[in-house]
Amino acid sequence: LQKILILLHVTTCVVVGKTLMILFPNAMRRYILKQGEKSRMNENPKFSYENWGPTFFSFKYLLFVLKVKWKRLEDEAYEGHPAPNTPVATFNGEVRHLFDFMRDNRPLILNFGSCT
Repeated sequence: LQKILILLHVTTCVVVGKTLMILFPNAMRRYILKQGEKSRMNENPKFSYENWGPTFFSFKYLLFVLKVKWKRLEDEAYEGHPAPNTPVATFNGEVRHLFDFMRDNRPLILNFGSCT
């Protein structure tokens, strides 16, 4: 049921977005560029709107967003319930699962952060 609701929501957003891009291309360009500012994507001189802007609200975009949102359903954690066994990437780029790092009865400690 959750996947169906996500499918309906994302499909509606893509159809509305694509329609707005056709009817109001300049306004949507400004909107998409404004969203790019939030992620600081616009600061990279190698990215130009012409390269990535038109991909918004495409069929590939729809499939990508669905894949991400459906994957996140598996990653939800609830208090008092077991932790999800989410995929993680090692420093050398290998994809493993969280529980792969557990050893016997030792606690598994996760440290999240970012480097900029």
